[in-house]
Amino acid sequence: MIEKKSIEYERAVLIGVINREQNEEKVNEYLDELEFLTYTAGGEVTKRFIQRMEIPNPKTLIGSGKILEVEAYVKKNDIGSVIFDDELSPAQQNNIEKLLKCKILDRTSLILDIFAQRAQTSYARTQVELAQYEYLLPRLTGLWTHLERQKGGIGMRGPGETEIETDRRIVRDRISLLKKKLLKIDRQMETQRGNRGALVRVALVGYTNVGKSTLMNVISKSDVFAENKLFATLDTTVRKVVIGNLPFLLSDTVGFIRKLPTQLVESFKSTLDEVREADLLLHVVDISHPQFEEHIDSVNQILDEIKSADKKIIMVFNKIDLYAHETIEDDDLTTARTNRHFTMDDWKKTWMDKIGDRALFISALNKENLDEFRTRVYREVRDIHVTRFPYNNFLYPENLDQY
Repeated sequence: MIEKKSIEYERAVLIGVINREQNEEKVNEYLDELEFLTYTAGGEVTKRFIQRMEIPNPKTLIGSGKILEVEAYVKKNDIGSVIFDDELSPAQQNNIEKLLKCKILDRTSLILDIFAQRAQTSYARTQVELAQYEYLLPRLTGLWTHLERQKGGIGMRGPGETEIETDRRIVRDRISLLKKKLLKIDRQMETQRGNRGALVRVALVGYTNVGKSTLMNVISKSDVFAENKLFATLDTTVRKVVIGNLPFLLSDTVGFIRKLPTQLVESFKSTLDEVREADLLLHVVDISHPQFEEHIDSVNQILDEIKSADKKIIMVFNKIDLYAHETIEDDDLTTARTNRHFTMDDWKKTWMDKIGDRALFISALNKENLDEFRTRVYREVRDIHVTRFPYNNFLYPENLDQY
C-alpha cells in the first residue's frame, strides 16, 4: 500500500504597517489577502506582526524594537520566510535579511513567485521570467546572500536560482533577450487574433478568485483549470461559444489584485490585449467577499491603465450562493448599519440600481440564473454583430426565446 505524502507548507510570518493611508482595519484586510497568497504559494502563516508608524523606517520599514520581536519569534519557531505586505526597497530587503537571517519577501515578490508556479505555456513563463528579472535587477546583492544560505521554497522559483556569479550586465542582457522573444510572440498572437475573423469578442475580467474560470467552463463547456486559490488561471484561454445560433469568442484572462506589481502589468500587456481588443467585457465580481467594492475599484483602475475602461461592460455578480450578511435586530438602535449588514435586495437598491440591466446576479458553480445571463449576453453580442453585419440581421432574432 502506497502512503500518501502530506503536503509540507513552509512556515511564514506576515508584517503589516498602520499609517496615514491605511488604518488597522485596512491592514488586517490586506493581511488576510496576503495570507491567502502565502497559502497559494505553499506557505503556512503562523503569526502576524502589525506596527503603527507614521513614517516608515528607511532602513528596515518597521522599527528596531519590532524587528527584535520578529527576530526572536523567527529563531524560536523555525520560520522560513518573513513576508511584508508593503513593497520593500532593495536596501531595506538587504538590511532586514542580515538581521533576521531568513528569506525576506514583499507582496510583489510573493505574487511573482505564484505566477512562476502557475505559468504553463512558454509565453506565460517568458512574461513571468521578464517580470522577475526586472524586479530582481536592483536586488542582486541581497539575492545572492540568501541563495548561499537556503535554496528552494517560497520566493525562490525561476531566475533566482541562476549561478552566483551572474552580474547585472548578464541580467540586463537576459531582460533584453526576453523582450525580443515577447515581441516575436506578440506578432504571432496578433496574427492569430486577426485570423479569428470578425467574430464578436467577449472577455471575462475581474479580481483574482472570483470564479471567471468556472463561468468560462459552464458557458463554453471547456475544461479550464479552476480552484479556490489566487491566480489559478494565468494563461489566456479563448473559446468559441454559441448562444442560440449566434457564435462569438469568449476569453478568460488573468485575474487582477490590489497592489498588482507594475512589472506584471508591463510584462502581461500582451495577454491583456485580449481585454483591449474585446467588444464586450464581463466584469465578474465575488459578491460574497466583504471587500468586493474595493475589488471592483482595483479592476477598474487596471482597466483604465490599459485604456479599456470606456468599453461596454456588464457587471456579473457571482457566488450569490455564498452571499451572507450579518443581521441587526430591529430594536437594536446602538449598532450602526454598515455595508456588511446589507441584504442582496439592499445592494440592488444602491449604486447597482443605477447601472440597470448592466448588473447580473449568478452562481456559476451552482448554475443559478444562468438563463438570464445567457439572454443578456446574447442581446449584447447580437447588437454588436448586427451593427457590424447589417445584412445578417434576419439570422438572429432579437430575443433568445424566439429560437
